[in-house]
Amino acid sequence: MPVSVVVLAAGEGTRMRSVLPKVLHPVGGRPILAHVLDTAEALDPVRTLVVHGDQGDRLQQALRDANCHWVHQARRLGTGHAVQQALTALDADDTLLVLYGDVPLLEAETVRRLLEALPAGGLTLLTAELTDPSGYGRVIRDAGGEVTRIVEEHDADEGQRQVREVNTGILAGRAGDLGTWLQRVGSDNAQGEYYLTDCIGLAVSDGRTVRGIAATDADEVLGINDRRQLAQVERAYQRRQGERLMAEGASLMDPARFDCRGRVRCGRDVVIDVDVVLEGEVELGDGVYVGPYTHISDSRLARGVQVEGHSVVASADVGEDCRIGPFARVRPGTSLGDGVHVGNFVEVKKSRVGPGSKINHLSYVGDAEVGQRVNIGAGTITCNYDGARKHTTTIGDDAFIGSSTQLVAPVTVGEGATIGAGSTITRDAPAGELTLSRARQSTIKGWQRPKK
Repeated sequence: MPVSVVVLAAGEGTRMRSVLPKVLHPVGGRPILAHVLDTAEALDPVRTLVVHGDQGDRLQQALRDANCHWVHQARRLGTGHAVQQALTALDADDTLLVLYGDVPLLEAETVRRLLEALPAGGLTLLTAELTDPSGYGRVIRDAGGEVTRIVEEHDADEGQRQVREVNTGILAGRAGDLGTWLQRVGSDNAQGEYYLTDCIGLAVSDGRTVRGIAATDADEVLGINDRRQLAQVERAYQRRQGERLMAEGASLMDPARFDCRGRVRCGRDVVIDVDVVLEGEVELGDGVYVGPYTHISDSRLARGVQVEGHSVVASADVGEDCRIGPFARVRPGTSLGDGVHVGNFVEVKKSRVGPGSKINHLSYVGDAEVGQRVNIGAGTITCNYDGARKHTTTIGDDAFIGSSTQLVAPVTVGEGATIGAGSTITRDAPAGELTLSRARQSTIKGWQRPKK
């Protein structure tokens, strides 16, 4: 049976106290709503409709690549009213799944169980078992285990309040049936709104089966209404990411102090120390070590790479057995060959560094082509910017650059060349020769330092 998904995302999110729409706040580095749409997409639906409020333009701009259609709910009169706005775009025989734009941790497998359990002509409702169900509507079942009604906490008697199974609001049913029940839903309540969950009581009164499917993990149905709940969901998301990586063979020194804000692929025996942030598309090869307080984004680190603490690696390709840091910065567009050393307080930007080369201390290498087995001494700078354009520095294989050297681009240092320490090189240095540029040293006899 074809499945259509309606995502309710029209809430204003006033408790977030933000100019940003609630569903665009990030979880794991991506908008809350993006996670919900990922879950919907995993079901291969006929169509996905997102019901939004007045900030729909911002949602569509932020999620312009999403495979969904957008439906404007001009007057926000409750969840039932929101679903009605989308029903006109659906076929009556579609199976309709209703999700919420502020519930980002729901797994596709859980939703599949919900759909597979859907009884003919009835509904399935996703429930959750909570240690503290305060504030939630309780799920009341009959002797056969089917749902008979939802009792809101303020209407529950003492026995019903002991029930720990609660209503999540996520449900599935035939679109035509839901449309019929929604026409009978009234707004005689404190909020003057039309509630989708009222369809449950109507279905039962019509003799239809309402089946409750419990989420395996209560974290899956955590909703977000304020920043405290946003932080709670973020930690639950990070726990999930850490568990996934550990299952793949990575060791996290402290899973509670790890952040994944993208998609990470790990080889075997990867070790990730505390307070590491992995962002975007990150690939860590076998035996990679990532030191504490390190940030890696959109990068590939090959087998055996060691990144020491307090380092930043962004949009870079790092070859096998490289050593980076501590306190190093590898900027976008950089490619490091096998066995390269980028040491403490070294910055490399948009450069290719050949295998076995070393930049160990306090240097800046930008817009450079560095050959194999090159040694770049402490305090070396490639002067790549003239105030208007960037220029390239080329350093041949086996060159030796002495400490405190300035290479003023565009300039080429030949293969096997040596640059004397403290030089400012403005012209090409020939291969195999010593080139240096420094003022003659002199001593002033009898000079006295000024005294106060």
